[in-house]
Amino acid sequence: MGLSFYFHIGNLAIRAIGILVYFATFEAIKKHITTMVFRFLILSDEVDNFKREIQIDSEATFLDLYNAIMDSVGYTKDQICSFFICEDDWSKNTEITLVEMDTTSEVDNYIMEDTHLEELLEDEHQKLLFVFDYMTERAFFMELREIITGKDLDKAVCTKSIGEPPVQLMSFDEIDTKASSMDIGEDFYGDSEYDMDELDKEGFEGFGDSMMDNPYDDDHY
Repeated sequence: MGLSFYFHIGNLAIRAIGILVYFATFEAIKKHITTMVFRFLILSDEVDNFKREIQIDSEATFLDLYNAIMDSVGYTKDQICSFFICEDDWSKNTEITLVEMDTTSEVDNYIMEDTHLEELLEDEHQKLLFVFDYMTERAFFMELREIITGKDLDKAVCTKSIGEPPVQLMSFDEIDTKASSMDIGEDFYGDSEYDMDELDKEGFEGFGDSMMDNPYDDDHY
């Protein structure tokens, strides 16, 4: 074997190393682009100065998000709940249910356990409702505040917790009494189209009137 043979083997080895480095770099770039963390801000119209912030991997399911929210507010997990993807005026669009509700409907049936966040959420500032009291349609108001690329999480994290949550369940009589005392109309909680102007300003006391223009503005937090 002459020097040319060893030179040829050396070139092959260098090429092989180059290919490995290329693919390793490609996978690193791909991971940086495709891995994302969603940062959600959660507000309540019922309780003064309540907010939660949840960070969760985009590949997590809505069930993972449900568990993170319920744990952050200390609610029991024995009630029917749903997420709704909303328009900018809070009108309900796509529903993601905790359990299968209707298999005969022509509308797509999304189940929390089977639906990944990234399947339905693409843009920052997407609004959602998390209905935790299904009978009275009481809900948390949510916004996908930020999409953090190049980061992943094994488990959802509550990164901000301020204020006490509203009671988990409330009777219709209690709602009527509270609605009357707040003078917001007895059908407020059952309205399927929420308007930010209808939110209880007392619940955002201390943030000023500008809070009602954009309650999810980072400057407020």
